[in-house]
Amino acid sequence: MERICEPELMEGLEQVAAYAAADFSSSDQAAVMRILELWAALVPSPSPRRIVDLGCGPGNLTLPLAEQWPQAEVVGLDGSAAMLAEAKRRSPGSRAQFRMATLPQWPGELGCFDLLVSNSLLHHLHDPAVLWDAIRHLAAPGALVVIKDLRRPLDPAAVELLVQRHALAAPPVLQRDYRASLQAAFRPEEVERQLLQAGLALQVRPLEDRYLEVWGRLP
Repeated sequence: MERICEPELMEGLEQVAAYAAADFSSSDQAAVMRILELWAALVPSPSPRRIVDLGCGPGNLTLPLAEQWPQAEVVGLDGSAAMLAEAKRRSPGSRAQFRMATLPQWPGELGCFDLLVSNSLLHHLHDPAVLWDAIRHLAAPGALVVIKDLRRPLDPAAVELLVQRHALAAPPVLQRDYRASLQAAFRPEEVERQLLQAGLALQVRPLEDRYLEVWGRLP
């Protein structure tokens, strides 16, 4: 099945409200635990100093990472003003910062980060190279990169099977978006080619029945 791009930003109020109200706690917790596991295994430091969450949405990773590492500076970047408003609404008292940024542009004063994470951004990008370019520019030497995203099924029947399996009880707007996101996602072999072109030595693996994971520590 060929890739079909979807809109890069989630800006509709109904769309953002439905996404914010949905319960992604299980997959979000799994993503956070995987980040903690990889940091402990690959980095000889008890905690990162600076963390950036690329395509942070309403802060589903940003906020728990700020809680896990209270001494770290944690920045969430997203191009959707509506998503950032929801993230800020959720985060009274949190040390996490939220900034507007649309790849390939970002605030020049951000500096470098020793942990770069992203969950469900890659499939939104019409040109995936902008994500890998951002990582090269924002990563400090020895930075850890952990990215989780959807994986495109092999055919339309497999798309519908996943919608029925994982979004049957979701509102129609989320079912529509989930279907579009599956069709817009990349296959692991496509991501491997993207990383090769970007000069990033990161690992890629399929995960569960619908995800892929990209991770590794940069030189």
